[in-house]
Order: sequence, then structure tokens, then C-alpha cells
Amino acid sequence: MGPSANKIEIYLEVGKKRTIAGAIEWPGWCRVGRDEDTALQALFDYGPRYGRLLDATSLGFQAPPDRSAFAVVERLEGSATTDFGAPDASPSGDTQPVDTAELQRLQTLLKAFWQVFDQAVQTATGKELRKGPRGGGRELDEIARHVLGADTSYLGRLAWKFKPDETAPLDDELRRSRQAILDALAAAARGERPTHGPRGGVMWTPRYFVRRVSWHVLDHAWEIEDRAGEL
Repeated sequence: MGPSANKIEIYLEVGKKRTIAGAIEWPGWCRVGRDEDTALQALFDYGPRYGRLLDATSLGFQAPPDRSAFAVVERLEGSATTDFGAPDASPSGDTQPVDTAELQRLQTLLKAFWQVFDQAVQTATGKELRKGPRGGGRELDEIARHVLGADTSYLGRLAWKFKPDETAPLDDELRRSRQAILDALAAAARGERPTHGPRGGVMWTPRYFVRRVSWHVLDHAWEIEDRAGEL
């Protein structure tokens, strides 16, 4: 066994202004900092919070007792997107195939993340979300629509067609987009989606697709919880 045996394998995406730390086996557990140390500390600090949303699953996640449980196994070059605070690089392990058991695991994670997002929205409904230091920040409905829009754009990175219905209720569109995500992920895991687009662009791998969807929905679920005062 390698040096990371019994450790939580972490990758770092290092930009010029910010660094992102993510757990390779746990999509969605991903945090940003000014540098490697602050990113790793933020990731550690969010461990219990990430763990709570998986309590109802049988995935067996346990937040580490200290940062010595982390093993940084990969450093990736960041981009302007990284410096903005969003992940933009894929760990090398994301190219590994996804078998049936792993597909079920990834789908379970996504469903847990959607549940915590929906709970955050429900709890915050009727409350005034705290503004940022300069008065910024989307309203609740705007956040939910932003997440929906991002999800539908991510589907395109698996070459999956999804036509939004702007006349449909938001909840219905969220449910429809989530089913499309599960269907697209399953098809990609079976090797049924193209790896390159019609103009030569590279499609996302199934694992990176889940990593990006998970990060985005959890980032906004936690934003809602924090701004609504619910931790």
C-alpha cells in the first residue's frame, strides 16, 4: 500500500491568487483559500458539516480528527476560474471508469446534496438573507435558479441535451434537471456519451461531472444556510 494508505487523499488546484483543496473520493467536499494552508484548513473545518449531510446514507464518511489525516497526492495548475473561487481542474483519477457500485455511490451522494439544498431553501423561505459586506448576494429564488442554470449547462459537458422550460414551476424544473443528471451520468458511466464535442472540445468524465455538480450545489446550499442564520 502507498504512503496515503488510511489517509484522505486530497488534491490541490493552485492558482495565482487562490488555492482550492478537494477530497478525491468525496465530491462536494471542496474549499477555497488564499493559499495551500488556508485551503486545507477550510477543507478540514467543513469536514463535520459535510459529514452531517451524509448521516442518513450508508457511505461511511467520517470527518477527520485533525489535518494529519490528509494526504496531498496531486497538485494541479489553476486558472482564472480558480482565482475566482471555483474549481476548474480535474484530478487524474477522474479518468478512471465508473462501475455499477461506484455509479450507485455517486448517485447517492448527488441525492444527498440535493436534499440538503432543498432543505436549506425550505428553511430560508420567508427569511431575509444577510447581504455581503458591500450589500451583495443573490436572493433565495435567484440562487435556486442559478443552480438550475448551472446544472443544465453542466449537462452539456456530457453531450446531454436538456431543454429548459421557462414556463414550468422552479421545483418541477429542478426535479427534471436532476433526473437528467442521473440519466446522463449513468449513460456516461456505460460509455454511451462521446468524449469529444462536434468541434473537438473535450467532454467531462463522469467523475469530474459529479465533482463539479456536487461542489456547486453544496456551495450554494451552505451559502443559504449561512446567510439565513441556519448552521
